[in-house]
Amino acid sequence: MDFEEFKQKLQEESNKIQIKIEEKESRTFYDFMKILLVENEKVNLTAITEENEIIVKHFIDSLTINKYLINANKILDLGTGAGFPGIPLKIVNKDKEFVLVDSLNKRIEFLNKVKEKCELENLELIHSRAEDLAKNINYREKFDVVASRAVANLRTLAEYLLPFVKKEGICICMKGPNVDNELEEAKNSINILGGKIEKIEKIFLKENDMERNILIIRKIQNTPNKYPRKAGIPTKSPL
Repeated sequence: MDFEEFKQKLQEESNKIQIKIEEKESRTFYDFMKILLVENEKVNLTAITEENEIIVKHFIDSLTINKYLINANKILDLGTGAGFPGIPLKIVNKDKEFVLVDSLNKRIEFLNKVKEKCELENLELIHSRAEDLAKNINYREKFDVVASRAVANLRTLAEYLLPFVKKEGICICMKGPNVDNELEEAKNSINILGGKIEKIEKIFLKENDMERNILIIRKIQNTPNKYPRKAGIPTKSPL
């Protein structure tokens, strides 16, 4: 796919979610896609390798939460993987500060290449587990928005995310279909960790009829210092 074809497709899809992407931003997205495809041959970063699918399932999907970042200055993408949703959001929010975290260093090494090639500023990339980084005073309860896409069951995910969120900030959990049971099971843990479910938005990326549930959790109280528990425990024994 050449750049002009890519740009047209990206703009068509972004228009569906009411986001206007500038020419320079389109070029950055294109460069990001090319790096992803090249590096994915060396390191397993994504199973999605068809260019039209990358646009919809990675780029547009990531941008569906952009409207929740309007009043945010500092955003954390936890368990970013190959940079989703963090990198697409960073591309269209040049002035906001982003921190992307992943527990696998090979992914952070890839993202450093993206950062350099795409000339992305105000972007910090960290190799760490959530349970460890949340104990660091430089990151604990420092973020207006903490986002995560397809990382863990909500009971576990809440313990990963909420310790990073400022009081009155929000968590954005990007989930697939059928989240009702997860939500019901997670109510107690969200409450213990200082959060409250504020909104559930259901969207469809129509080209492939892909359902996405966007869960917004408001931080209404500080998270008790004992959370998150030691590495591995939130997964093995969710609250």
